[in-house]
Amino acid sequence: MTYLQEKTLDTPGLHTHIVKTEKFKTVTILFKMLAPLSKDDVTMRSLFPHVLLRGTEKMPKTGTLRAYFDELYGATVSADMAKKGENHIITFRLEMANEKYLKDQTPLLEKGIALLSDLLFHPYVEDGVFSPLYVEQEKRTLKQRIQAVYDDKMRYSNLRLVQEMCKGEPYALHVNGEMEDIETITPHSLFEAYKQALQSNQLDLYVVGDVDEQDISRMVSQYFNTSEREPVKQHAEEARQKAEPKEVIDEEDVKQGKLNIGFRTHTTIADEDYPALHLFNGIFGGFSHSKLFINVREKASLAYYAVSRLESFKGLMMVMSGIEVGNYQQAVDIIKEQFEAMQKGDFSDEAIDQTKAVVKNQLLETIDTSYGTAEYLYQHAVVPTGETLDSFLEALDRVTKEDIIKVGQKIEWDTTYFLKGTEGAS
Repeated sequence: MTYLQEKTLDTPGLHTHIVKTEKFKTVTILFKMLAPLSKDDVTMRSLFPHVLLRGTEKMPKTGTLRAYFDELYGATVSADMAKKGENHIITFRLEMANEKYLKDQTPLLEKGIALLSDLLFHPYVEDGVFSPLYVEQEKRTLKQRIQAVYDDKMRYSNLRLVQEMCKGEPYALHVNGEMEDIETITPHSLFEAYKQALQSNQLDLYVVGDVDEQDISRMVSQYFNTSEREPVKQHAEEARQKAEPKEVIDEEDVKQGKLNIGFRTHTTIADEDYPALHLFNGIFGGFSHSKLFINVREKASLAYYAVSRLESFKGLMMVMSGIEVGNYQQAVDIIKEQFEAMQKGDFSDEAIDQTKAVVKNQLLETIDTSYGTAEYLYQHAVVPTGETLDSFLEALDRVTKEDIIKVGQKIEWDTTYFLKGTEGAS
């Protein structure tokens, strides 16, 4: 069975990916801009997309723009940032009704694509740069977005783990940039960063829905006038000297301690043993039947939550847990026990089969949404592996217990981070 069929079109500087499907009554369009993570521009890259969404040459006022979205049957547009390994990715997302299912045969898709093109390529400018008012307003909002991470101790502790574990590596940078760099941004410097990104980034456009491929091809040629560029150089994960695991403890006024542990897996999405790593993570801490959930949370009652997840492009596995401050050492010890048990192969064939089934279901659920479909396919635009969803599911089926043990023995415990509550926390 072929789960996903993607047609690609290449125009100068832009890769277009079309997934024609009758599964959805809407059309989802994603425009993605990829560049290596860099302290020099990550904050500006996190700011200019939101300024772009404030107005266009034709519709300079944000209110006028919003009213026009209402005219397009409640179409929505948003922007967000992501990290995949050492790359920073800006995503513009346009969701709209499919005109095929409307009584009024408005050329809705073309109007939507034309609007997205205006937002990206014809922004509202004053004296040749972004509107100072819009820049100042969006700088304030960006500060709030960054501050929100510090206020959410679960996200904050994960950020601190990454900062300590990947010190000196681009991956340590926060996806929304750095608070101290916001003030120095001017409408001129931001506009220059935007122009540079459009000229140099890897650009991908995804269209998911019941659409005509020839129509999309015509619209892309008409509305997306991009130029040739050198492919963005990916940062490969460098071979690192084996180092002693480190421990970092911060104290803050929090009720619940946050214990986060980072591992170097030495396996990425591009590697042949990645399906085995996926299953290792699932049995170790990825799901409700995993070792961490059963042994740390249920049996020992040491954690309010205990899960592990992969960063597949950087080759990291991270454990996140919430514990009583007094249970720190006991929790570290039992997590270490479970990790070493995994490396020795102390898990059943039943656990492998169960994890294979859950991983497959999770992947199929992902492509049950138009956004999930595009995001799944985009992984292979970031790191072209030649893998399809079908071939990955087949590769999962072939993974043996020995494969999981082998991939697990490459994994190194790197950093233990603990956000410890101070005494008398309210």
